[in-house]
Amino acid sequence: MDTTGVRVGDEVAGSSQAGDVKAKTSADIYHPVASLWHTALVLLVQGVLSYRGAIRFGKLPALAEGHRVALYERTMISEWMMLGLVLAGVWWHGSSLLTVLGERWRSLGQFLRDLGIAILFLMVTIAIGSVFGHGRGDESASRSLLPQGPTEIWLWVALSVTAGICEEAIFRGYFQRQFIAATKNVPAGIVLSAAMFGAAHLYQGVSHALQIGLLGVMGGIVAYWCNSVRPGMIAHSLQDILGGLVQHQR
Repeated sequence: MDTTGVRVGDEVAGSSQAGDVKAKTSADIYHPVASLWHTALVLLVQGVLSYRGAIRFGKLPALAEGHRVALYERTMISEWMMLGLVLAGVWWHGSSLLTVLGERWRSLGQFLRDLGIAILFLMVTIAIGSVFGHGRGDESASRSLLPQGPTEIWLWVALSVTAGICEEAIFRGYFQRQFIAATKNVPAGIVLSAAMFGAAHLYQGVSHALQIGLLGVMGGIVAYWCNSVRPGMIAHSLQDILGGLVQHQR
């Protein structure tokens, strides 16, 4: 029995299905994951939080003295509530929450791939930090947040993981997708999201905010290239953990 025609037909069908999937994935990137009014609400809340942070930043040395645990806890609650607001809008719109949180790892190989990308990205960010420096608007305020003692160190690790998950999901998973959909332009969406990320850190000084914005662009490119925020979450968490612990030893 001649099966050549069957094999060719299967190959054509498989190729067609792969093309359809690729086209669908490419088209999906231009579809918003939440409504316009929800994005406006998230922008408003983020703006209020950034403004509040700017007001409190200069007072941190006094506020943190003896109260770092409470500050860590409040910050973590705020981060998770912000992510909850984002996910609620995504769910209400009928989009998959995985578009913001990243696809689940289905094998050890996928996890190791993302871990490898995250470590490479972390090395690049450390190199950039060493070139441009770590200048901040108020170094004493930043240092006042550093953990002191075992309890605060463990809470710092939890805070760093929280920031890595929540901020990458919000800025790279949500805002970047929304801006790409709104502009129908991938580079514009990445830059706008990174600009917001940098603006959220303006209270730490213009120089530091620009550096954060640059890292946001790089993180956005990685998220788009990998079609996942998971590598960025890992790198962000590790960077915050190491940054706090290294500064703590100085």
